[in-house]
Amino acid sequence: MAIYNILVVDDSVFMRKIVSDLISENSQYNVVGTAKNGQEAIEQVRLLRPDAVTMDVEMPVMNGLDALHHIMKEHPTPVIMLSSLTQEGAAETIQALEWGAIDFIRKPSGSISLDLYKVKQLLHEKLHMAVRTKMRAVQPTYEQPTAPAKSNVQFSQTTRSATDTMKQMDSKILASQPTTHFDHVVAIGTSTGGPRALHQVISNVPAGFPAPILIVQHMPPNFTKSLAQRLNDISQIRVVEAEDGVVLQTATAYVAPGGWHMVVYKDVNRTYKIRLTKDDPVSGHRPSVDVMFDSLVNIHDLKRHAVLMTGMGSDGAKGMLSLRQSGAITTIAEAEETCVVYGMPRAAVENHAAMHVLPQQEIAVRLSRCVTNE
Repeated sequence: MAIYNILVVDDSVFMRKIVSDLISENSQYNVVGTAKNGQEAIEQVRLLRPDAVTMDVEMPVMNGLDALHHIMKEHPTPVIMLSSLTQEGAAETIQALEWGAIDFIRKPSGSISLDLYKVKQLLHEKLHMAVRTKMRAVQPTYEQPTAPAKSNVQFSQTTRSATDTMKQMDSKILASQPTTHFDHVVAIGTSTGGPRALHQVISNVPAGFPAPILIVQHMPPNFTKSLAQRLNDISQIRVVEAEDGVVLQTATAYVAPGGWHMVVYKDVNRTYKIRLTKDDPVSGHRPSVDVMFDSLVNIHDLKRHAVLMTGMGSDGAKGMLSLRQSGAITTIAEAEETCVVYGMPRAAVENHAAMHVLPQQEIAVRLSRCVTNE
């Protein structure tokens, strides 16, 4: 059995002990070292070359976000963030995920009477995924790369032509104002690695996009709100956390709130709306991509477009297949080359639900072509 070395980073001696003990309860993981701030974390990664890192965000000398930035540029290593439950903590976590962190767990806080068993289970689950993730150098989303990274050379020419196409489309639909009248709807599902993938796709959707976009990202409450706010800040369309009963509009993306399934329905006035439900989790998830996709299966008067991006498991693959069989115009699975975890897209490819397999850079362009009949 392979043994994986883990670096634990936290400014609290107590928290370093708690996290180290939880990790060590699984014989597959060895806590090879600890660090009390971001600067020490960078030095320890250089020295120890751990298989994965757990990283606190708020630390003296150098915080976790800055440390993550350096690690991803110098020695790309799977990093799991330890996030607080505050709104600020959620926003920082979304930023960390965009910058290359693999995933996060909500940081234990308060008294020792916390349900540490649940934290341990989540930590082991995410470490299991992290140590098997093939890392590559990450260009932070706030920087513009001066040249294509080696890992993306095969897409460089396509990306350039895609950018040109997007500029042409911008001029055609820029003038469109959000409306409740539309012929197309787009639905996107993602999980581990999703915030960064969504940043890539949603930030490249042109202003005036003539369809609503529905998004299910596996994420707890509060974090989905921060995700929507972050996507809204960097996008040409409006991005909001979905609310029950809201009327769908074009040029707007709706992120399913954590802990709620999101479905689409048509009311008596033939207006499309969102319904949020607390129905049982599906495949362990609420929100579930399958639930969202299934709600579109019988809506034949809209041209439907479904996308599955990076994530563990198979949520969304069955629903995408049902959509394809019911006449969906487009079904897209993200290519393995750009996935953090090639699970959900792989399932869609293997069950023949995906019509197209595309890297992140090409997804927004393909959707724009489809909804504008290019």
